[in-house]
Amino acid sequence: MNNKTKTVVGLGLLTALVIVLQGLAVGIRFGVFNITLVLVPIVVGAALYGYWAGAWLGFVFGVVVLMTDAGAFLAVSVPGTIITCILKGACAGLVAGYVYKCLEKKNVTLAVFVAAVLAPVVNTGLFLVGCRLFFYDTIKAWAEGAGFPSAGAFMIGGLVGINFLVELAINLVLSLTIVRIIQIGKKMAAGN
Repeated sequence: MNNKTKTVVGLGLLTALVIVLQGLAVGIRFGVFNITLVLVPIVVGAALYGYWAGAWLGFVFGVVVLMTDAGAFLAVSVPGTIITCILKGACAGLVAGYVYKCLEKKNVTLAVFVAAVLAPVVNTGLFLVGCRLFFYDTIKAWAEGAGFPSAGAFMIGGLVGINFLVELAINLVLSLTIVRIIQIGKKMAAGN
């Protein structure tokens, strides 16, 4: 099997894993939204196949979120929801892949660690930017209804707080496993 075929097969498997994990995550909630379990395969794909693969896997993640967990936002702004969901996922994978590529020659463990931290930071950060740009008036009303002192406090404490910490913890705990998967994947690609 040539490298191009191996890449297509590997990326296909990771794409399926992203779809299945995000589908399963719909039922796992900490706070208002479900946690994102797919950042791990996105980081793995970005490290194994490059930042473009990370962007693809993040795009797929965004599409699945759009179809499964974005109803409240779709009711407010369809274009804003589409932009936010797709952009946050694709950028999380793109950044993870780019950072991994920049650091891998110095230290693979460091490269995975930084990529595993940045994926949820970018994902959550762009979600918050999308909330501010497209849904702020609605979020202000939600904040008042939930008893939060401000929309910003609600966005951090009510929408992303616990979810972000769980997603970050999952990525960090699995970082060494990700390193091992990458090392095995690269050995297999090299034919050893």
